[in-house]
Amino acid sequence: MSTLTTAPETVAPVRRSGTGLLFALGSSAAFALSGPLARALLTIGWTPAAVVTVRIGGAFLVLLIPCLLLLRRDGLPSRRQSGRAVVYGVVAVALAQLCYFSAVQYLSVGVALLLEYLAPVLLIGWHWAHSRRRPATPVFAGAALALTGLVLVLDLSSGVTLNPIGVLWGLGAAVCLSGYFILSEEGGGVPLSPLLLTTVGTGVGAAVIAAAGLVGILPFAASTGLTTLAGTTLPWWVPLALLVLVAAVLAYLTGIVAVRRLGSSVASFVSLSEVIFAVVFAVILLGQRPSLTQLLGGLLVLAGIAVVQRTSR
Repeated sequence: MSTLTTAPETVAPVRRSGTGLLFALGSSAAFALSGPLARALLTIGWTPAAVVTVRIGGAFLVLLIPCLLLLRRDGLPSRRQSGRAVVYGVVAVALAQLCYFSAVQYLSVGVALLLEYLAPVLLIGWHWAHSRRRPATPVFAGAALALTGLVLVLDLSSGVTLNPIGVLWGLGAAVCLSGYFILSEEGGGVPLSPLLLTTVGTGVGAAVIAAAGLVGILPFAASTGLTTLAGTTLPWWVPLALLVLVAAVLAYLTGIVAVRRLGSSVASFVSLSEVIFAVVFAVILLGQRPSLTQLLGGLLVLAGIAVVQRTSR
């Protein structure tokens, strides 16, 4: 009898973790799709700031009406919830991308990504300091595996040049990415709806990036015309629509759900799979071919994620 009464309590967290892993992988895949889609627009004269602004601003417009309906049903959020959503928009949406694009001006894309994805390591330290409990040894082993794999996937064999200003921007991106995972958690009190958090976050983030473009911090330009994706000529609005609906709306919503089911630390390690998905999409949509080293790195990333998630469970 005791087995029958305790089994649901044992299975429920495992199921929650399993579905959380699916949400996290879906979010990583959706975020990874932004690279090839954005590149299709960059080749016809768009600047990164313009792509990001329209991407997250478009997501805000798509989610606005559903969010208003949600507020009509559930009422307005508290002041504390509203403040959390605004901070999420500034830190997790706007500053994370602003720091990354600024780092790319001084560093290679691979090095900038590697610095940004130090976020899982920062989160281990943050939770360690916050809870005053040392993480289990397998967590450190999984982190080492995943980060080693990440270095191989990014293929830094062509040489690394480290500009101090670029490194600072890259570390800033890592801090902001850590903020994305922490702010996506439910937090104390009544949790903020993923729909409301995403809507406010993308609205605030788009406003901040647009302002950065207007004052000249980031170059801002856009154009219309035909572009190429997966060997097919398409009008400019096709990759832009996919950027908004998949790489923003779907990516942020599923990412928040994943963090709440897995916790920020585990979700941050699963997010490293974004780099693997980026390589896959580069093969499918851009015709690029990964090296054997990148394939080995992908396996190491997956192994590290599995170790961290298993230990957490």
